[in-house]
Amino acid sequence: MLVIEVGPVDVAHTRYAISPLGEAMNALRVAAGQQPAGPLRPWAQRIAPRYARLLRETPAVGALTTLFRRGAYNADFIHPPPAGPGADFAVELAAVRATPLCQVRAEIARNLVGLRTPPRHVQRILAAPDVLTRISDAIEATWHALVEPDWPRLRTVLERDLVHRAGHLAMYGWAAALSDLDPRVCWRSEGAEGVIEVRTGPRNERERHRPGGKGLLLMPTVFGTLISYVEPPWPYALVYPARGVANLLGPPPPQGDAAALARLVGPHRAQVLRALEVPATTTQLVRQLGLSLGAVGGHLAVLRESGLVTRTRTGRSVRYERTPLGGSLAGD
Repeated sequence: MLVIEVGPVDVAHTRYAISPLGEAMNALRVAAGQQPAGPLRPWAQRIAPRYARLLRETPAVGALTTLFRRGAYNADFIHPPPAGPGADFAVELAAVRATPLCQVRAEIARNLVGLRTPPRHVQRILAAPDVLTRISDAIEATWHALVEPDWPRLRTVLERDLVHRAGHLAMYGWAAALSDLDPRVCWRSEGAEGVIEVRTGPRNERERHRPGGKGLLLMPTVFGTLISYVEPPWPYALVYPARGVANLLGPPPPQGDAAALARLVGPHRAQVLRALEVPATTTQLVRQLGLSLGAVGGHLAVLRESGLVTRTRTGRSVRYERTPLGGSLAGD
């Protein structure tokens, strides 16, 4: 079990971030069958031809998937921590390309320990003088093939989760922010301080860490599972599954009570109300539902006048969320 001891200063210094490059790597894990697709199975089936073409046209992608493993070390240079909350893929990729070659070789060697011997063509790529360029090009090709076409909708899911959890952490503290992060994560209060417990192995084996006032980096992911980082060059970080992933492809077809809701308020208005299971802005709803900006705005106005949703302004953004009545009507 991983135990991270945090204090009041760590709350102030904890930040949330979105990593496009990290999503590309997690999407590749799903496409390669190394990460269960779960609710994203329709997405995985849809991009299967793109993934097959990617493997044919960029052989280093196969070498990249060889390095993926669960429950053990993965090379850090492949996914450096994002510099800001809304990182740009090009900026993250530039950081990968700037990795010293000696570090690349050392991390690949460590990554391969305990793995089955890779095929010869993969060994040649990993031992090549331009291995960093080949892997960087493979990451870029993966982004363009698997993630970039769907990035607006993916980013919407991540942004909504980020705002939700950051607000809970600021207003209610660690317990609320971590309450449904992942079943393997829990918070235990110890006076003014506390510990974040992450189950990574046998419960009787405890590995303790202290951020020392530096806080944590928390990153939602659409494709991935729970990942913890507690050694350089990373800050203390947790990657966790984002809320609302099941709605990534749009709300499910109306069934049962949902069908009755659609008959009551209209199918598109019902879509908007059900999509607000997680608070969202108008733009985020447009990306998710594929409706026009005017249509979404009109539906939100009617739902708000009916007491089913409320809106809150934060800076330049206006977020909508369901009222208790709206949640009951939507079937919560």
